[in-house]
Amino acid sequence: MVNILIGALIFSYAGYSLVKFVKKSKKGKCAACSLNTSCAGSCEAKSDVV
Repeated sequence: MVNILIGALIFSYAGYSLVKFVKKSKKGKCAACSLNTSCAGSCEAKSDVV
């Protein structure tokens, strides 16, 4: 019984992590970054240089 509970916890956490990763990846590199408002090398500045 305990093995089933531990297995369910592991699989549910893995599913949660996967969903969280997919949602962040859909936002894009800079939008998903926690430092996007204070980042000196923002994506907009890099695209202007090219």
